[in-house]
Amino acid sequence: MSSIIILLFVLGYIAIATEHTLKLDKTVPALLMAALMWALLAIGFNQGIFDVINGHEQVFSALNGESAQEGFHSLLLHHLGKTAEILVFLIGAMTIVEIVDLHRGFSIIKGWIKTNSKKKLLWIIMLLAFFLSAIIDNLTATIVLITLLKKLIPERKDRLWYAGLIVIAANSGGAWSPIGDVTTTMLWIGKRVSAAHLVERLFLPSLISILVPGLIATFLPAFQGNVTIDDKDDISEEDEQLLSSKTMLFLGMGMIIFVPIFKTLTHLPPYIGMMLGLGVVWLVSEYIHPEEDFTEERKHLYSPHKALSRIEMSSILFFLGILMAVAALESMVFGTSASGESVGTLRYLAEILNTAIPNQSVVVALLGVLSAIIDNVPLVAASMGMYTAPMDASVWHLIAFSAGTGGSMLIIGSAAGVAAMGMEKIDFMWYLKKITWLAVSGFLVGYLVLLFIESLKF
Repeated sequence: MSSIIILLFVLGYIAIATEHTLKLDKTVPALLMAALMWALLAIGFNQGIFDVINGHEQVFSALNGESAQEGFHSLLLHHLGKTAEILVFLIGAMTIVEIVDLHRGFSIIKGWIKTNSKKKLLWIIMLLAFFLSAIIDNLTATIVLITLLKKLIPERKDRLWYAGLIVIAANSGGAWSPIGDVTTTMLWIGKRVSAAHLVERLFLPSLISILVPGLIATFLPAFQGNVTIDDKDDISEEDEQLLSSKTMLFLGMGMIIFVPIFKTLTHLPPYIGMMLGLGVVWLVSEYIHPEEDFTEERKHLYSPHKALSRIEMSSILFFLGILMAVAALESMVFGTSASGESVGTLRYLAEILNTAIPNQSVVVALLGVLSAIIDNVPLVAASMGMYTAPMDASVWHLIAFSAGTGGSMLIIGSAAGVAAMGMEKIDFMWYLKKITWLAVSGFLVGYLVLLFIESLKF
């Protein structure tokens, strides 16, 4: 039965990776495989086919009777609780971003761009993507900046190059921030990394991973000369700033940035800080006047209830499914470690990898390459079950960097890339030929710099 559970995970993973071919939302296989894997895990456990193990290396066997049942249920609740922490955090962050967007806060950013030089515009856009993604996450930053590009650059062939570099910069920006990417958020909430150490160790390698491709790109023909900035006087209603735009932009960004500070001060889980931030933004949005002649009839246009209806609930459910599926693998005892202790499936996989490839840095780099092909969320979730290193150990920083920046190597390798692909209809082969080698150069140099920084600790 253990083989069936693993097969279910593999088949679900394939379905997620080929969602575009199957024309099936990846949420469906994620939810199905999570539910079926836990069902089979429960049946196999009750029949004594295999044991389960919790995060404290405590093994439960059906032979222990009633106490074993309590142990199994507490194990399930433990994993659900860990997953719920991430989901509540993401729902809060997504809602704040949508409230800011309803008040057209991101239109403020357009006013910051005052150049028509292709090279200068490239650096402005890349740095905006790098720092913005660290605050509002790489997916949202990509959507905001590509929307901005459409208003600035009328020529699509010019925009494609900028969109490709935005994907690289947004993914790199998300890697060094605990709130910049789902994977770093998972590592942070899972107490694998602390916010301070993550920023300290990953900021420079992540910055280098955009400086290298950015510097190379400035010599390419696509970024020579000037671009005609589309600066029409007839601004559409959607682009026009509101009285509340600046206030809501800085309040929303400020409250998201405050979350790591709140955690440091109170030692409470990050989702509590995000709930506080959402509460403050929601409160202000209820009483602020976005327009000169603001009436009660127009209040629904800027309501947080409308913002809630715009968040991607399918993404939240996808994370629920994939994280619980990985938890099932992590919980099923599959073999023994080198020291003879019973270990879960993922920990057993780590033992095999360490035997086959003794250099852990190479293994983690390969995870980065894999994250360009398959979703990095389950990869990081799996790695969290594979390694037992303490908080802020080198391996967690290497995983955060690899999973975050490695996805830039292919257009389908990250949520930011998929968003760019959909918004600008970027062809997979075009990205592979034009952008992939730039992303690879940044990844390799940044990874080597991170290895050097980590070696200085000793």
